[in-house]
Amino acid sequence: MFTDVRRLIVPVILSFTVHVSLAYAETHDFYKGKTIRIVVGFTAGGAFDVYSRTIARYMGQHIPGNPTIIVDNMTGAGSLVAANHIYKAANPDGLSVGNFIGGLFVGQVLGRPGIEFDALKFEYLGSPMRENTVCVTTKGSGITTIENWTKAKVPVKLGATAPGATTHDSAAVLKAALDLPTQIVSGYKGAPEIRLAMQNGELDGTCTSWESIRVTSRNEIQSGDAVVVLQITPKAHPELPNVPLAIEFAKTERSRQLIQTGIHDVSLIVRPYVVPPGTPKARVQLLRKAFVGTLQDPGFLADAKKSNLDLEPISGEELENTVAKLFKVSPAVKEELSKALLAK
Repeated sequence: MFTDVRRLIVPVILSFTVHVSLAYAETHDFYKGKTIRIVVGFTAGGAFDVYSRTIARYMGQHIPGNPTIIVDNMTGAGSLVAANHIYKAANPDGLSVGNFIGGLFVGQVLGRPGIEFDALKFEYLGSPMRENTVCVTTKGSGITTIENWTKAKVPVKLGATAPGATTHDSAAVLKAALDLPTQIVSGYKGAPEIRLAMQNGELDGTCTSWESIRVTSRNEIQSGDAVVVLQITPKAHPELPNVPLAIEFAKTERSRQLIQTGIHDVSLIVRPYVVPPGTPKARVQLLRKAFVGTLQDPGFLADAKKSNLDLEPISGEELENTVAKLFKVSPAVKEELSKALLAK
């Protein structure tokens, strides 16, 4: 009887082994002479762009066949155009990678118009870091502390790209949770345009990641022309020990929950790298491995340090699980977030 069982099992094992080996070989041969395109949802010069271009310089070395990797900036609607493109139009062959704002996933949960993707169906490669959101204002605005902001006689003008972006959603949640006098001015293409508007006095400030500010506004911070007045993080960033935390000013449990769910929890998934649904699993696994390898590459690490890029890598699996949890948020929290983020 044992011999009969072996006669049944061995062919199945051999068939499976051959299938996996062929898939492995096909995937490893596939990338030779190919070009991978990273579609970034924001303009050149911003933090999203800088991270992606730094990754692109090294990731090809960690993929069999050493493909060329280029960055394509596809702006619009706070990176929604890029997200929809990767989901609907990009060929699921492992040659298109999307990098857009993870806040769009919250938009899908809340039913925000214009979203044409299903976040649960993307294949996640990983993220280079967890975001530390801060609000920065100009010295010329006169808003150099959270106390100044709270007592402002006219709404503080904060620049944003579009709903779903950190610049928009973090400011909107703060306005709702802390009742801060705020006017969100959206429609900017990216960080460089917002920075220029701040320099020209068109804006008083913006809420975005500290990682972005460090990269794009280093000179203004060092000169004192721009001031970080608030951190929207669970704990203070080591480089900002004296900047207060938004959660400390929340007076009710509702306010604390809004900040926790709408900003703190989302910070883990702000900078995802994804490939389209339907991408062959073998290529997804290969790209995930290459992504991890890139973030550990000595050349990449040296380059990232030179560019002041913070690194706290998140695996593709962890991103996938975190996104799935967003869709399980309680009805009460969902209602409060809808009021804050979808209000006209």
